[in-house]
Amino acid sequence: MKKAIIAKKVGMTQIFEESGELVPVTVLEAGPCVVTQVKTLENDGYKSVQVGFGERKEKHTNKPMKGHFDKAGVSFKKHIKEFRLDNAEEFEVGNEIKADTFEIGDKVDVSGVSKGKGFQGSIKRHNQSRGPMGHGSKSHRVSGSMGGASSPSRVFKGKKLPGHMGSENVTVQNLEVVRVDVENNLLLIKGAVPGPKKSIVTIVNSVKA
Repeated sequence: MKKAIIAKKVGMTQIFEESGELVPVTVLEAGPCVVTQVKTLENDGYKSVQVGFGERKEKHTNKPMKGHFDKAGVSFKKHIKEFRLDNAEEFEVGNEIKADTFEIGDKVDVSGVSKGKGFQGSIKRHNQSRGPMGHGSKSHRVSGSMGGASSPSRVFKGKKLPGHMGSENVTVQNLEVVRVDVENNLLLIKGAVPGPKKSIVTIVNSVKA
């Protein structure tokens, strides 16, 4: 059975296993999420579950979304995501999805928007090497050669150059759930996940598990 949930990144810490091994973990506030719509093959052409996470004030909700939430009979939500689940028909509008959806040892894929770094040079952006740092050199942190002179008389497409870095959709696959705190709706996942603190991520079963 495929499982999924929306979560907010709280931050990173470390815990000790019973064996004494230190494990770096990311703490995620997973849910509670509410099912706002169930899409079916007959009505929509595919099966999926739409869930909402985080409370939003009525004055910050536009009219179409107000009607959508009123029809579902749920409070206004800040974030909405849709998950294509094989068992979508088992869910009903208004159902809650909590952290206990996942268990210790589950392998998951976590998707989110990576930290934005702004405009960066090729050394930071693409891990390129710097030039000679002696006084005679004038090429310390520049991009380097752009290619031939009269032939090919252009820069090839795809050349790694300075530019906008980060702030893009990233998925980290095959992470392990090491702790589940049902009372506080927390998941502790081994390793790092994309995005800064307080960013929204989605957690689904690993496709490689």
